[in-house]
Amino acid sequence: MVSDAEELVCDDLPTAFRPELGTVLVAGATGYIGGRLVPELIDRGYRVRVMVRAESPEHVERWPEAEVVVADALIQEEVARALVGVDTAYYLIHSMLVGPRRFEDIDTQAARNFRSAAEVQGVKRIIYLGGLGDTQVDLSTHLSSRSQVAEEFSRGRVPTTVLRAAIIIGSGSASYEMINHLVRKIPLFLVPSWAKTRCQPIGLRDVLKTLIGVLELPETAGRTFDIGGSDILTYEEMLKTHSKVLGRSRIFIPSPVSNIGFYSYITSLLTPIPAAITWCLMESVTHDVICEEQDIVKLIPFRRISCKEAFVLALSREEQDAVSTRWSDSYPPDYELAIKLREIDGPPTYTSSYSLVTSKGAAALFKSITHIGGKNGWFHSTFLWRIRGAIDRLLRGVGTTRGRRSASGLRVNDVVDFWRVEEIQYNRQLLLRAEMKVPGYAWLEFRVDAISGDKNRLSVNAYYKTKGLWGRTYWYIFLPFHHFIFDDLIKQIERRSVD
Repeated sequence: MVSDAEELVCDDLPTAFRPELGTVLVAGATGYIGGRLVPELIDRGYRVRVMVRAESPEHVERWPEAEVVVADALIQEEVARALVGVDTAYYLIHSMLVGPRRFEDIDTQAARNFRSAAEVQGVKRIIYLGGLGDTQVDLSTHLSSRSQVAEEFSRGRVPTTVLRAAIIIGSGSASYEMINHLVRKIPLFLVPSWAKTRCQPIGLRDVLKTLIGVLELPETAGRTFDIGGSDILTYEEMLKTHSKVLGRSRIFIPSPVSNIGFYSYITSLLTPIPAAITWCLMESVTHDVICEEQDIVKLIPFRRISCKEAFVLALSREEQDAVSTRWSDSYPPDYELAIKLREIDGPPTYTSSYSLVTSKGAAALFKSITHIGGKNGWFHSTFLWRIRGAIDRLLRGVGTTRGRRSASGLRVNDVVDFWRVEEIQYNRQLLLRAEMKVPGYAWLEFRVDAISGDKNRLSVNAYYKTKGLWGRTYWYIFLPFHHFIFDDLIKQIERRSVD
């Protein structure tokens, strides 16, 4: 059974389900692609095991038909345990999110661990989604890293299918959201010389179909395929295509400035995508990323959608509030391993609490709570939250522009601006963990507690754990704002609650 929010796209594949396959493992299941692939595999009838770095009840709730195993790709013993009894393993792990200086070494080590463990456990096949680019030229760090991972797998005894893709356009993808926000916000584009570089973007649904298709074709084992959409466009042409989809008139003029670092930083300020990701993505724009061969089209002959179609489909999913995975699911790095409120030593250093008693029902109050953040704002003093977020972005933090995956629903690990959902008990508690740059650890808790008869207590609690003078100073700097923000926030939540 798959959630109604999931959009299944592989029904028209020309390949067929292979009942003889054993367990199929998805490494990177909590990421953008992995989170979309798991429901497709389950729907096709495969026995699926998902590999995650930290245990969470959200995984079982999200994929009740799948087996969940906890393993860190950088710890070979854990990977080996995860691969016991696995027939085919999808490798969808990438460490771009740690920034350009570290991810290359991390990627190679993780792939080496995975390859070695797969050999020991007798895995029959690995399927890896990598990056598209001419291997004969000096690739960016981003593309070079993906190429090295593919080479690492090719050295092993387990046959590996390597799929090389360029920009992936789909609801919730980082590339799509970059383009979408830039086109919406900028009336005049100063076009650098590298915007004339050619690219072959691919729609998310075509990526998923290809990932499933190669699993169902044994002859694709041990081969490398370039995958792309039906268009070859420059980056400037992609911006123009999306502006037409949105019905926005935009002006494009040549720019004397072409420094990628400058453009990536400006892009990070104008879009939800943090600087660490924009740099890694935009570092690759100086190289053509187009398919050098078309073998996969012959083997899996379905119609590849155009860039315009991919934009339209992504917009449609957003308008339906039906984005099932998003780039922010895996950002910032190591978010799964972040310390939880229940794991800290002793009580929080500081606590600030505000509450009111209301006759509104728990379900109505909680529904109102779960609508905070994103495009809905924070009901009161939204401008103060956004100022704090802007400061965080200037410091290369996540800021508030990450928004939300869904405007109407939340699940554990969802992003809410510069917070992440740590715990959720429907109609009772929502616990958010801070991911902005802060000298310590911070949480924001919303609670609905029954007190007597038809009365409920609605409360908001701010918890802060810190050490050192700067952390304590930070708390007292912001303490005067707490009453102004939180007292009015719970009043607005109560006011907007409808039984």
